[in-house]
Amino acid sequence: MKSSKPLLICSIIILSVFIKTNAQSYAQNLVQKEDSLKYHGNIIVNGEFAEQRFRADSHFTRILVRALQIPYSFYHSFDSLITISRLYSPDSTFRIFTWQVNKDENTHRRHGAIQMNTKDGSLKLFPLIDRSSLIINQADTITNNEWWIGAIYYKILLHKIVDRNYYTLLGYDENNRLSTRKIIEILSFDAMNRPVFGSNIFDFNMDKTQKNPQSRYWIEYKKDAQASIKFDQELDLLIYDHLISETNEIDRKETYVPDGDYEAFKWTNGKWLHIEKPFDYKLEDGQAPVIKPVTESKIPVKKSGKKGN
Repeated sequence: MKSSKPLLICSIIILSVFIKTNAQSYAQNLVQKEDSLKYHGNIIVNGEFAEQRFRADSHFTRILVRALQIPYSFYHSFDSLITISRLYSPDSTFRIFTWQVNKDENTHRRHGAIQMNTKDGSLKLFPLIDRSSLIINQADTITNNEWWIGAIYYKILLHKIVDRNYYTLLGYDENNRLSTRKIIEILSFDAMNRPVFGSNIFDFNMDKTQKNPQSRYWIEYKKDAQASIKFDQELDLLIYDHLISETNEIDRKETYVPDGDYEAFKWTNGKWLHIEKPFDYKLEDGQAPVIKPVTESKIPVKKSGKKGN
């Protein structure tokens, strides 16, 4: 009997050539689609009229889905899409796309999708449907991808509680013409590996005036004010600006501005523990409580105001 070794070697060579050829074809196809996405993504942000922006958004969404259907697209970073937020989870189990379309200066629609990392390179995608205006009690409501409280995410943190991963998403929301919001959202996945937004893990037990735990947290402030929520890796704290009403109208969030002080959350025993005065807080390692600059990715957002928008 003749040896089958030459046949095996030949088969391996043919398979390698086939895989390489397909990989090159996939990559070329993704680059072509990325060029189209970049074009429409620019119009979404900079289009002069609302109908232009919404038409571009429709084209963008369809092309994005077709691009993600290309095998192993999860590993294509789409780096040129600077008007769209693209974040990989720290453990690379998923990535999340988020973007915004402005109807006018008072109406903003958020869009997004979660792409899961699959072993065979096939597409597993969860569209994010923004229903913010229909969710009355946003602080306590647990939602899913079809009832998403829209935001443009710029940071993902990962923590584990027992055997389940919890991802803390930091995002911003243009909200309306008077105020802007920054949000801390919690994302996890249920037993069927479906997205769950919100978790009752924001704890205020250390506050002077205690209040019930919340499922998510945000700050809302005057449109032209500069407020932030950032994660300081050295201090291991979520730090954000303390806000006050500059007109002493505590019910009008559009009057709120930073007063130079800060608040924070510390991950403690599976919860985000609120700290009213983080720089009076005694750190376990004795580190001096000094603010360190943290880069917050910025996604350009068009300030609408032209006639016809």
